[in-house]
Amino acid sequence: MATLRQLQYLVTVVDTGSFTRAAEQLHVTQPALSHQMRALENAVGGPLLERLPRSVRLTPMGRAVLPHARAALAEADRLHAVARRTAGLEEGELEVAAIYSVSLGILPPVLRAWRRRHPGVRIRLREYPHADRLRAAMAAGRADVAIGPAPADWDGPIRELGVEEFAVVLPADDPLADRPSGTVGLAELADRAWVHYAPDNGLADLLDRVAARAGFHPRAAVRAEQTSAAPLLAAAGLGPALVPANIVPPHFDGAVLRPDPPIRRTLTAYTRTRPDPLTVAFADLLAEQARVNPPGLPAAGTECGGASG
Repeated sequence: MATLRQLQYLVTVVDTGSFTRAAEQLHVTQPALSHQMRALENAVGGPLLERLPRSVRLTPMGRAVLPHARAALAEADRLHAVARRTAGLEEGELEVAAIYSVSLGILPPVLRAWRRRHPGVRIRLREYPHADRLRAAMAAGRADVAIGPAPADWDGPIRELGVEEFAVVLPADDPLADRPSGTVGLAELADRAWVHYAPDNGLADLLDRVAARAGFHPRAAVRAEQTSAAPLLAAAGLGPALVPANIVPPHFDGAVLRPDPPIRRTLTAYTRTRPDPLTVAFADLLAEQARVNPPGLPAAGTECGGASG
């Protein structure tokens, strides 16, 4: 198979019209140049150049090969230029993976800031309902950076973004909605049917786990496939919902209470070993710009961790 170096040698010999001048320009010996040209001719299956007393001439096969050699060298130059611009954060594509709730509550302002700073870099977002599926996707190489709960047994860099608080959503006219403390114990809601999550959503595991700690198993009035639907269904009166506080939309018309004791999880950004400059820059921006909790919500309480969506 022809190599880029051999194609460069062919083009240089043709452009200079001489093996001697080509060897000088390429900073190689003339025997080394001749050897590479013979290797190229063997690779393509025939002679490319005819040596004349004072110059060289392309054979018919050489005339057919030369335009493709020039095109291959030009494409290689473009490839190197793109790689240099990507290293300089001027252009490229970044694959970002996140659990559902992160793409709702945390990522939008970060992506807006990234767009302002690096308009030439495209973002491809992949969303996963469960932290285990997020980790598996990263391990399989489907993304450059993942955002979610800290993965177990991860070899690459992990950067902590903050501690995310959960909220209980009720209808605005619920008897518990006007509490001065703004808090509610999960055990107080034990006899209610909940806005639960689809089984493959990691938040289903989380709700079952924290409810078990409070001494009950939550009955499901409805199971939401999309995390974003849970607070809306709860505000509509279908049942209480446990949601990441950062996904509750502004000017929400339901009641948002803090669980007592509070429920939280640590969110992280993680990459495989030796991330490239583009990935490092995005992780830096996440650490700088990510707002894990809405204003006024304290980050304190019981760490619940786990595979949440």
